[in-house]
Amino acid sequence: MGEQIGSIKGMESLRELYKIGYGPSSSHTMGPERAARLFKEKHPQADAFKVTLFGSLALTGVGHRTDYIVEKTLQPAGVEIIFDPVTGDLPHPNTMDMEAYRDGELLDRWRVLSVGGGAIQIVGQGWTPPARVYPHSTFEEISTYCRKKRMTLWQYVEEVEGPEIWQYMKEIWHTMQEAVDDGLEADGELFGGLHVQRKAKTLYRKRHIDESAEIRENRLVCAYAYAVSEQNAACGKIVTAPTCGACGVIPAVLNYVQERRGFSNEAIHHALAVGGLIGNLIKTNASISGAECGCQAEIGSACAMAAAALASLYEMDIDQIEYAAEISIEHHLGLTCDPIRGLVQIPCIERNAVAAMRAINATNLANFLTDTRKISFDLVVQTMYETGKDLSHRYRETSEGGLAKLYE
Repeated sequence: MGEQIGSIKGMESLRELYKIGYGPSSSHTMGPERAARLFKEKHPQADAFKVTLFGSLALTGVGHRTDYIVEKTLQPAGVEIIFDPVTGDLPHPNTMDMEAYRDGELLDRWRVLSVGGGAIQIVGQGWTPPARVYPHSTFEEISTYCRKKRMTLWQYVEEVEGPEIWQYMKEIWHTMQEAVDDGLEADGELFGGLHVQRKAKTLYRKRHIDESAEIRENRLVCAYAYAVSEQNAACGKIVTAPTCGACGVIPAVLNYVQERRGFSNEAIHHALAVGGLIGNLIKTNASISGAECGCQAEIGSACAMAAAALASLYEMDIDQIEYAAEISIEHHLGLTCDPIRGLVQIPCIERNAVAAMRAINATNLANFLTDTRKISFDLVVQTMYETGKDLSHRYRETSEGGLAKLYE
């Protein structure tokens, strides 16, 4: 990265952003699992593998269960996992080397970067990245095109991806709803040694004796966010939106407004597409990786996606959608990624709930004040990326600073 926003031409499909998988981390679990599976498929004759985890993968890999998922994927062959938190000058904070052996002889070596949201890049090896199906890569370009064609943002997605994208969005929304429902029914303690109790069921069922409409909204939205985030922390099935660590924000907001206002599933699918466009722009021009840019890149992006999706549901215009997303990013700038013991629990679960409420507030504010906007979405994305790069590495998913350092 590091280029001026818009210098990268085009964007990948939303299928590369919204991915169905298992928690607790898209960068530390889903990405390495995918890399290990591809490496194993290429070398079925291997009887031993050695995997070296660098950077953030080494520092928080145990809490994120990176070693567990890699070993599980590569078995039944013997697997040696090496944690190397010292080596620097890495191409990405989430770097891993994989080696395959047969009778003690090295067959092949891959260097893999887990770049966020479950996406990976394989250095060399003739690896071909996903195609860039979108012709535009900035919000300004997309909004200009949509105004000229007199189309909405979700219609733009359909034009690019084809009508078959709605079947994919149907599956994405169904999985999100399942995560909410399953999380609301589960209780007990999450693994990892922090003795964190699930709270979603309590939030959902424990109505205040004198509950106002505002308090009810807060309680339910937070319950839904906790439900999905707790499912993720327990290695449950979720959707990267845009990552595992931020997977509770969009389902919480959309589930609540659908229940309250009766929006159809079709309308929700369209809203998910608009939110996906926002996430795609951030992923293309900045980062959705906490290891690269701190939690502003994960929870800030999720908040912006949820706000844009909600604004689309309310049939707000393109300027209002942009403003809602911009507000959401702007007020997460500088947010650190400092998970205690490398677990996606504290402060991650609670942070999803706070961001879900902030997405609703950002949408309401955009509805009133769009004409006063000074900052574009593209500018705030570039700002977020530069801010993330300026953050000390201790606050970028290494668990070496902040809460992770001070908690005892």
